[in-house]
Amino acid sequence: MTQWNPQAWRDKPAKQLPDYPDMGHLNRVERSLAGMPPLVFAGEARKLKSQLASVAQGNMFVLQGGDCAESFSEFSANKIRDTFRILLQMAVVMTYAGATPIVKMGRIAGQFAKPRSDDTETKNGITLPSYRGDNVNAQEFTPEARTPNPDLMLRAYNQSAATLNLLRAFAQGGYADLHKVHNWSLDFVKDSPLTERYEAVANEISKALDFMAACGVTGDKVAAIRETDFYTCHEALLLPYEEAMTRVDSTTGDWYDTSAHFLWIGARTKQTDGAQVEFARGIKNPIGLKCSPDLDADTLLKLTDILNPDNEPGRLTLIARMGHGKVEDKLSPLVRAIKSEGRNVAWICDPMHGNTEKTASGYKTRQFDNILGEVKSFFAVHKAEGTRPGGVHFEMTGDNVTECVGGTYTVTEESLAERYKTACDPRLNAAQSLELAFLVGDELRAIR
Repeated sequence: MTQWNPQAWRDKPAKQLPDYPDMGHLNRVERSLAGMPPLVFAGEARKLKSQLASVAQGNMFVLQGGDCAESFSEFSANKIRDTFRILLQMAVVMTYAGATPIVKMGRIAGQFAKPRSDDTETKNGITLPSYRGDNVNAQEFTPEARTPNPDLMLRAYNQSAATLNLLRAFAQGGYADLHKVHNWSLDFVKDSPLTERYEAVANEISKALDFMAACGVTGDKVAAIRETDFYTCHEALLLPYEEAMTRVDSTTGDWYDTSAHFLWIGARTKQTDGAQVEFARGIKNPIGLKCSPDLDADTLLKLTDILNPDNEPGRLTLIARMGHGKVEDKLSPLVRAIKSEGRNVAWICDPMHGNTEKTASGYKTRQFDNILGEVKSFFAVHKAEGTRPGGVHFEMTGDNVTECVGGTYTVTEESLAERYKTACDPRLNAAQSLELAFLVGDELRAIR
C-alpha cells in the first residue's frame, strides 16, 4: 500500500460528499477545525480496540445505538441523558442474561451526516440539493437551507464537544453506578409490561451488590461498579470534517481521527478504490464496515486486506445489514469466507437499515418483528458457521417517539403521526429498545 496521509482521500473517487459552492469558505472552516481541541483521545480509541479484540474472540458483546442522525433542534441535556439511560438499561439486561461484558457505543456526538439515494430532491417542480444532515445543510425546502454550508461543521463540532462533556460526566461521575439500576427507567416506559421484567433483573443485581459489599467488594474499591466505559461512533462520511479532526498521537506517532472513538464505512461508500475506504485505512481508530446484500465474498476479503492488512484483532468490525429475509443467503457466504481465510474481525448485526419501508400514508417506518427476525437470523447464521455473534447496532432514542411499528408497547401505522420526530430514518423508542435488549439477552443466554 502507498504511504498514507489524511489528505490522501482527495485523490480518490468520492461519493456522498456535498457540493460546496464556495471552496474558499470551506477551506477556512477546515483550517479552523484543524486547530480545535480533539473530541476524543487516542488512548481511549486504543482501549476500545482492545475490547473489540475481546469481542472478536467471543469474550465480550457490543451494544451500538443512538440517533439515525443527530439534529441541532433536538439538542438538549435531557435528550442526551435519556439516550444514555436506555443504553445502560439495555446493557444491564444483556450482561445479566448472557453473563457477558457489554461494550457500549453511542451513535452520538458526531452522527450528523447521512448518505442519500439521490443528490437532489424535487417538490412541485422545484429541484434542490437533498438534505444530508445538520452538519451539511438544513431540512427546510428552500434554496438557502439546502445549500451546503461549511459553518455547520463548526456547529456540529461544538454540539459534539458539549455532548461528550455530559456523557463523560454520566459515565464516570456516578450516574452509571450499578446501585442506581432502579433509577434508569424512563417515565413513559414504566407503564410498559417490560417494567416488571426489568425490575426483577434490577432486584437480582441489587442482591448481588449487597452480597459483594458484605464480602468487602464495593464501588470505592472496584471502579466497574460505580462507572462505565462509553464510546462514541459515527459514519466516516463527511471527509472534510474527518480530515480536519485527524491528528498525530504524541505517544505513538500514529494518525487518529479524534472526532469519535469508532468510525465506520457505510454501504454506499465501500468501494475498494473510494475516498472513504482510503481515509479509513490510514487512521488507527478501530473501524467498521457495513456489509449489505450486494457485497460478495471476494470484495469483502479485498476490503479486509485494505482496512486491516496486519489482521489485527479489534481493528475491523463487520456490521451486517441485510434485511430480515436475506440474512441466511447473503450473510452466510461472507461469514464462511472470513472464517476460512482466518481474518480476525468482530461481527455486528444492524437490523435497521435493511428493513426500512414506506407506509401508504407516506411515513418511513420499520417493523419491530422484521428487526427482531434479522437479529435471530444473525445469531442462527453464526451458530451454523461455528462463529461468534459480536454485537447489535440499533437506531434508537430515549424519547417516546412513534416511528417503528410493533413491539409489546404497541405502535401502529395509525399512530405513527403522533410523535414522528426523526430527522431522517425511523428509530426505536425506549420501550421497543428495552424489549429488543431482553430478546437479544435470550439469544446470548442460549449460547452462554
